[in-house]
Amino acid sequence: MAAARNGSTRRKIWTRILAAVVVLLAAATATVALAYPSLAATTCPTCYGLTELRPGIYTEQDPSPAQQARITQTVDTAAERVEAFYGTRLSSPTLLVCLTEQCYRHIGGHKERGIAVLNRAVMLSPRGLDPVIASHEMSHVELHARLTAASEVPQWFDEGLAVVVSDDPRYLAPRSATDRCLVRPDAPLPVSLDDWLRTAGKDANTYAKAACQVTRWLRSNGDRQGLHSLIQHLNDGTPFDSLVTNQPLHHQP
Repeated sequence: MAAARNGSTRRKIWTRILAAVVVLLAAATATVALAYPSLAATTCPTCYGLTELRPGIYTEQDPSPAQQARITQTVDTAAERVEAFYGTRLSSPTLLVCLTEQCYRHIGGHKERGIAVLNRAVMLSPRGLDPVIASHEMSHVELHARLTAASEVPQWFDEGLAVVVSDDPRYLAPRSATDRCLVRPDAPLPVSLDDWLRTAGKDANTYAKAACQVTRWLRSNGDRQGLHSLIQHLNDGTPFDSLVTNQPLHHQP
């Protein structure tokens, strides 16, 4: 009889502990969803009312055939640009594509056209449903898929490289140009994300300056082979600053 009572008591205790754990997990999930909706949305797109258009691509409910075609064409073209630049593609980010601004705000977006989330997912606004914007954000994911957790690159290089990968005509001259720089950097570029956002918010030429610095570095270091070598050195533990300078590079014919 005593053993039975003890067993019943233990079951009650464990039941209460499990119930408390469930409550805590639910509260933590709700907190994350409120504080970081983009993280929650990319983790569970269907929880935010999105539907899977095809594996790894989510969009709003009931898109028209024309909208479906535009989404898939944009994503496929962007993926091709990333693969063409690197030679192969290691990443396969989840894509959340919004057709309305209301949808984009709901999943945590703001004024940007698109954004890479934790280097594993990409969110695109209606203004970002374009191969240039999509490949820019997918470039961030691809670069970090190739880096180890301990490897770091400054924000200016990450952003400048994304401009080059996406071949963004807003910030780069055509490929046929002798020098693709539209705006030459005249000082070291922002290293941290906070500094980048602050500087880019004040100076519309920040992306062009970073793209100029990166495209000149690529040209001087063997383009794709130079980038692959840089990534390997970073993964081997070599500091970025000892491999790439943040000082403005002079034009090399």
